[in-house]
Amino acid sequence: MRRAQRNRSQLPPCYNEGFLEKRSFRDKVGRRLWTALCGNSLFFYNNNKDNDYVEKQDLSNFISLTDDLSMDRKLDAARLHLRLKEDDIYLTAPSLEARELWKGFIFSIVKLEVPTSLNLLPGQIYMLKKALEQETERRKELAEKSAVAQAPVSVPMTEPGDYLSLHSEMPACFYRVFRDEAMLLLEKHKEQGNLLLRLSRDGSAFAVTTRQDFNGPVFRHYRVTRIPDGSYAIAIDNPIICPTLHHVTEYLIEKTGGVFKPLVLEHTYEKNIVFVEDNQENGERTLRTTSDSPVAPKVSPIPAPRQKKCSKEENIYVDPSDEENNVNQDKPYPSPALSPAPGGKVLVHQKTVPDMRIGPGGALLPPNERPRSATMTDGTRPKRPAPTMPVQEILNDELRRALQLRYVSD
Repeated sequence: MRRAQRNRSQLPPCYNEGFLEKRSFRDKVGRRLWTALCGNSLFFYNNNKDNDYVEKQDLSNFISLTDDLSMDRKLDAARLHLRLKEDDIYLTAPSLEARELWKGFIFSIVKLEVPTSLNLLPGQIYMLKKALEQETERRKELAEKSAVAQAPVSVPMTEPGDYLSLHSEMPACFYRVFRDEAMLLLEKHKEQGNLLLRLSRDGSAFAVTTRQDFNGPVFRHYRVTRIPDGSYAIAIDNPIICPTLHHVTEYLIEKTGGVFKPLVLEHTYEKNIVFVEDNQENGERTLRTTSDSPVAPKVSPIPAPRQKKCSKEENIYVDPSDEENNVNQDKPYPSPALSPAPGGKVLVHQKTVPDMRIGPGGALLPPNERPRSATMTDGTRPKRPAPTMPVQEILNDELRRALQLRYVSD
């Protein structure tokens, strides 16, 4: 059968592959081809790096697979006789061990059971079981797709509002991943859960993926389809009908006695304040954690208003602008108290404005001077205080006396 233009990535899952020499009943000479058992078919390539196969052999018309005991030019080669309804194919494996493994995979796929009469190692038997599980699920999916295609109405049409309400009410263990991503997610977070709900590969249904440990990680996938009445069915041999997707996960948890635990990933937050500190001396950087003890932040005290202190030595002539702000400016300033002068005398402050007189020619006369008149007598003339010698004259007089004394002594 000639090849179809189909990439290797579009083929069913591959269970076993390797070089085999292929010769049919019509061929006179065999060809060494890279052979891959994908799904229920054998695909033949010119080499292991090609993406497009050159031949394909369907195993749905399988009759038998036996050892070919005829002699071969290669003493270590092992031949197989594959009988089909349309053709007989002779395959030559590079060794007896490789022949047994090919027989095991082909029998497991076409008969859907692991053969017990072959000489295989425990690890090889485990590989056959894994291939059998994948092939069984693949055929179930194909059967469901075929039934959906033949049914007049498989899934009821929903309005956009119904679609949004459906996804807004998804279980907490629902993730928008496919099979491979789901397996990686469960493997990475195996301590937090072993069951999740996801979309199927074709997007027309859902699937439940589980993970358990049995001589290594074991994954199971259960298809969940929506039926016309709006409920969901777990597609197993005896389908389980559940009204919602929440009931699907709850059913699996309940029937397994709590062995299955939904995988729910929550966002985590730091419990302490962690920061990176640079050491100025050696240039190293270390992670530091702040103290756990609750300490109230320090707040600087509010400074008290400054109070103006007046000392006794302060000048009595104070500028009114330096007074306190709370002083009422409308009130008259009180008369300043009497302060002793440097000489010990009390200065008497004048409280009234003296009468100012104008002399001849419009000149302003001092208050203590009066214009002379003939009528003024000694009784009416105001008495003037005795004139006092200015300080400068006193200093000059003392300096003069000191110089005279010095001149006399000389």
